[in-house]
Amino acid sequence: MPTVLITGASRGIGKALADQYEGDGWDVIRTCRDPKGAGIPDALKLDVTDHDDVCDAAEALSGRPIDVLINNAGVIGQRDAALGSIDYRLWEETFRINTLAPIRVAEALVANVAASDRKTMVFISSVMGSIARNAGGHYLYRSTKAALNAAMVSVSQELTPRGFICISMHPGWVQTEMGGPTAAVTVPDSATGIRRVVAGLQSSDNGRFYDYDGAEIPW
Repeated sequence: MPTVLITGASRGIGKALADQYEGDGWDVIRTCRDPKGAGIPDALKLDVTDHDDVCDAAEALSGRPIDVLINNAGVIGQRDAALGSIDYRLWEETFRINTLAPIRVAEALVANVAASDRKTMVFISSVMGSIARNAGGHYLYRSTKAALNAAMVSVSQELTPRGFICISMHPGWVQTEMGGPTAAVTVPDSATGIRRVVAGLQSSDNGRFYDYDGAEIPW
């Protein structure tokens, strides 16, 4: 039975991914900041921005292979940022959540993923992190996801000799709290697409950036 670990699995895309993988018979490790408050007391407590929390989670999972690690937790930051109105403290916090935290989690669990058959790491990013497709605005979200993409490529290169496959993934414009009710993609469809892409990954995909529909996205 393959194992998947998903951060931010208490709602939205993370919850849908966890539910779908579980429905397909996978061993699912759900993580979130407050399992009891989220109504999933069997989930692993993990605030991805908290170094001690990440270390505790890694210790609790010591020796347990993880086939697919999905770094899903993230935030939008300041939606209306513009020159003259940028909240720099919030930008720093958004950077800690969207960029530093996924790498911290990947670093902490690299031995678990290395011990698995699939050795896959998925970093949920966004097409808004594509510099080639930057249409302006959303300074915080765009920059922190672009930085995540750059860090992911570095991780992918470092782990290539160990047989890892690491990718950035755009989940679509999804009907979540972040995306809003008028977004183009439903949560279940996004999760299904992500899982389809992950299932078809090969070593040649390492270090690439994909849309949930399988199309490659320019950096």
